[in-house]
Amino acid sequence: MNISYKWLKEYVDFDLTPQEVCDALTSEGLEVDALEEVQSIRGGLKGLYVGQVLTCEMHPNSDHLHVTTVDLGHETPSQIVCGAPNVAAGQKVIVADLGCILYDGDKEFQIKKSKLRGVESCGMICAEDEIGVGTSHDGIIVLPEDAPVGQPAAEYYHLESDWLIEVDITANRADALSHWGVARDLYAWLKQNGYQTSLHRPSCDEFVVENEDLNIDVEIENTEACKRYACVSVKDCDVKESPEWLKNKLTTVGLRPINNIVDITNYVIMAYGQPLHCFDADMVKGNKIVVKTLPEGTPFVTLDGEEHKLSERDLAICNAEEPMCIAGVFGGKGSGTYDTTKHVVLESAYFHPTWIRKSARRHGLSTDASFRFERGIDPNGTIYALKQAAILCKQLAGGKVSMQIKDVYPFPMPDFQVDLKYNYVNELIGKVIPVETIKSIVESLEMKIEAEDNDGLKLLVPAYRVDVQRPCDVVEDILRVYGYNNVEIPTQLKSSLVIKGDEDIKHQLSNLVSEQLVGCGFNEILNNSLTKSAYYGENDKLVRIMNPLSSDLNVMRQSLIYGGLESIAHNANRKNPNLKFFEFGNTYFYSPEKADPENPMNAYKEENHLGIWVTGKRVTGSWAHPDEQSSFYELKAYVLNILRRIGLPFGSIVFKEEDNEMFAKSMVIENRGGKLLGVLGIVSKKLLKQQGIDNDVYYADLNWTSLMKAVRKSRVSYTEISKYPAVSRDLALLIDNNVEFASIEQIAYQSEKKLLKKVELFDVYEGKNLPAGKKSYAVNFILQDEQKTLNDKQIDAIMQKIIANLKKQLNAELR
Repeated sequence: MNISYKWLKEYVDFDLTPQEVCDALTSEGLEVDALEEVQSIRGGLKGLYVGQVLTCEMHPNSDHLHVTTVDLGHETPSQIVCGAPNVAAGQKVIVADLGCILYDGDKEFQIKKSKLRGVESCGMICAEDEIGVGTSHDGIIVLPEDAPVGQPAAEYYHLESDWLIEVDITANRADALSHWGVARDLYAWLKQNGYQTSLHRPSCDEFVVENEDLNIDVEIENTEACKRYACVSVKDCDVKESPEWLKNKLTTVGLRPINNIVDITNYVIMAYGQPLHCFDADMVKGNKIVVKTLPEGTPFVTLDGEEHKLSERDLAICNAEEPMCIAGVFGGKGSGTYDTTKHVVLESAYFHPTWIRKSARRHGLSTDASFRFERGIDPNGTIYALKQAAILCKQLAGGKVSMQIKDVYPFPMPDFQVDLKYNYVNELIGKVIPVETIKSIVESLEMKIEAEDNDGLKLLVPAYRVDVQRPCDVVEDILRVYGYNNVEIPTQLKSSLVIKGDEDIKHQLSNLVSEQLVGCGFNEILNNSLTKSAYYGENDKLVRIMNPLSSDLNVMRQSLIYGGLESIAHNANRKNPNLKFFEFGNTYFYSPEKADPENPMNAYKEENHLGIWVTGKRVTGSWAHPDEQSSFYELKAYVLNILRRIGLPFGSIVFKEEDNEMFAKSMVIENRGGKLLGVLGIVSKKLLKQQGIDNDVYYADLNWTSLMKAVRKSRVSYTEISKYPAVSRDLALLIDNNVEFASIEQIAYQSEKKLLKKVELFDVYEGKNLPAGKKSYAVNFILQDEQKTLNDKQIDAIMQKIIANLKKQLNAELR
């Protein structure tokens, strides 16, 4: 929200500097993001002065240039070459001195000492358009004789700068989306901090109904969506350019002036936070306004020329025959204010926030009006804003108010009743606040004290404070005005000791693995949990968003893979193709078969996952090592190191090859009971093509929730290196082509659970001298007893058992 410092001073009295105002607003919860000086004339006329032309002679080498000497109040006059036809000795003029910067549209140039046709020139005598005080370029500016020589041009023209305060308004503070709303908060702060101040705004005494020649009837059919609707007609308006004061106000806060009528409505919304709409009265057919919904699919063309299909849940402002406006969102083509408009109808209403928010999202429209309506405006401020707009139409457009205000308000919205106990205030804040201070603050915030006793207050909170409906909300308001910094930090810290739980262990292991991956050259990424449903195709297990911001953010993700691929594409498109990413994040699932109206959360599941992405070159640009592409085996090594780090015994997991549409080739990690712990593989070309990625991407998805359950009882212990030697045995196995090493590894560990420490594949042979459909695996087995040295008899027994089981289960033979 852009706030003008000078505009703010029209509503609340203070002598604070712009920076002090920013500090005050930030301290009470209206955080100021930026403070910027705004000048009505670009450059602020710096470096421009009033000068007097002492002499004026023709240029010796030109028939149109003049050589002048100009007194600028310096010790010596300045010689300036001027090409204006009206320059003459004795004139008072505006001079751009050396170093002055002048502007021509988006361009700027600095006045420097230079030679024109061989004669030195030390400045520039200016025309109106050259310094921004007018549009004429017929000649130089000639000032009255009493203009003081040497006076800065900014002082001569009474140029005043303004300050633009950019306030970050949180979603709950709809009441602060105007200068008047910010002024109310600043007033409360000033009063609490002992400043002499007052809060005021223009009266409506000038509002007078001059005739009743243009009466408009109003009917509200949908009173749920439209709580209040008021309008007034103004005849004989002269639609033209707005006066300078109004244009300056709007441009300062970032709005483009259009014409006086439209600018009035924009002025009112920025001043008082009440959105208005102005209809061309000739377009209000039947002199009647009906607020209603229309049948599903009704076509409607907005002011920007776009056609929309209205929903039966879109509230429309209609005349006797057709819709004129999507209520609170956007006006219709032909119903607005144009240069040919003579009679207007001003609308001021209160629409239900939910209806407006859904309509704006449904049609992809966002306006200053919808932004305020969907957060909740002041239902009791509609008439004041309407009268102020009508007064301005009379003053700036010469219009005549031609009807009594029609105000349809079937069910008035009451103020919020809140019972506030003093003890509750003190306990929540952590400090005893004097009763008189509490009363002073709530009254300065326009809360009415309905009743009072020794224990507390019964308050009526204004309806525009949609965020203050509970005692804790009132306490928050009291505290932000009282000042968070005025609550002392206690010298004692009270806490209770708790036993480390599963979440603590999970967090500890997550940090441990994160540090491990970063040490391996990975970067952590964090992607949005909201993603597009198009990634998942037809899927009834998606958790869908009821009011998505866009089609790209309409479901909760079921996998981390797509966010990571988007990050890879983003980096690759910026010449950074060699990447290693990881992300801890949640995934979300819906089970329709578990849907239960009495327990709606029963159908939803949330899991924590760890995603790992590797792509590009593993080694590049090294003098000691040739370039090397990343591979699936590199990814698998990272995964195994993670499993080892969290304490998951390799003997308790199984790797299996599996078909998965997300991967060109993949394998799953399961525990002995068949519980899925993760999946890793080469991402399919189809997914890579969707994201525009050229390099292969290797991805692993570890179900962190399941892994934490698997290692819940695991304890990492440290033992000294065994005194007894390990024994290595190799087997050359002839096996079927479809047998995987994972099966050999699994059978070996099942055959000897205590003494078998490691199983590794060190050679694969497929080719000549082997039976058809066979391949040869060379496998190394490491055996070790921590208590004694193994003898040949024990070793042979173990190996014979492993060989027998391999032969029985895999039909393996020794070569």
